[in-house]
Formats: sequence, C-alpha cells, structure tokens
Amino acid sequence: MSSVSGFSGDETAPFFGFLGAAAALVFSCMGAAYGTAKSGVGVASMGVMRPELVMKSIVPVVMAGVLGIYGLIIAVIISTGINPKAKSYYLFDGYAHLSSGLACGLAGLSAGMAIGIVGDAGVRANAQQPKLFVGMILILIFAEALALYGLIVGIILSSRAGQSRAD
Repeated sequence: MSSVSGFSGDETAPFFGFLGAAAALVFSCMGAAYGTAKSGVGVASMGVMRPELVMKSIVPVVMAGVLGIYGLIIAVIISTGINPKAKSYYLFDGYAHLSSGLACGLAGLSAGMAIGIVGDAGVRANAQQPKLFVGMILILIFAEALALYGLIVGIILSSRAGQSRAD
C-alpha cells in the first residue's frame, strides 16, 4: 500500500525496526558498562596488593568493552536496512529487525554480567595464585562467546528482513 508521500509498506513497521537497533546498542552497552565497572573494581582492588599485575589483569575490561561494538554493528546493519521510501518495509521486516536487536542486545547484556563477575573474582584470585590466570581467561572467553552467539543470530535475523513479500 502506497501513500501520497511516497512511503510504501506498513507505516508502523519502521518503529519496530528502529526499536531493534536501539535495543541492540543499549543492552549491549549496558552489558559492556557493567562488565567494565565490575571487573575494573576487581583490578583496582588487586592493584593495591600487587601493582605489577595491573596490566595483565586488564583483560576482562577489554573483553567487556568489545560487547558494545557487537551492539553497534547490529544497530548499523538494522538502521541501514530501514529505508521505506526506497523499498517497501513491512511489519515482517520490522519484527525481524526487532528480534535481531533483542537477540544481540540481551546476549551482550548477559555476557557483560558474566564477564564482570568472573573478571572481578578472577583478577583478585589471580593476585593470590598466579596459576589461576589461564583458567580465568578461558572462562572469560566462554562468557564472551555468549555475546558472539547473539551477534551471529542477530545478523541472521536481520538478513531475513525484506524476504516477506516479492516486490
């Protein structure tokens, strides 16, 4: 259905698409912020006892920061896919983009929580027993993988937009 303004598709559909872009960025950045803050507290606490290990213990902070980039990637993919004046944009497309953003954003939020908790406890434990470093890094990698799964699913779901009808 087309209106006088040149808009084609469902007029409320872009709302859901933009909501998906916002959800991807906001939730991923919330996870990144929590992970950075929580593990940063552990690094600061550990740095009082063992200042020579501060740079080695910054790994959880960096890994948490990457989560925000995942949300940014999905938000850019979604927002570039919303152009109802160039191509019809239906509710199916809006829902695909919404689910894409939620998948990436909520996976990033949960991964950030895991990275923060493991990073905080891990760097403190590493200050007391250096043999725990490799185990901490492995746990952090598995927590980061959760966000990567959300990114992959988000890309797949976002690619489904535009396949609802043959234009």
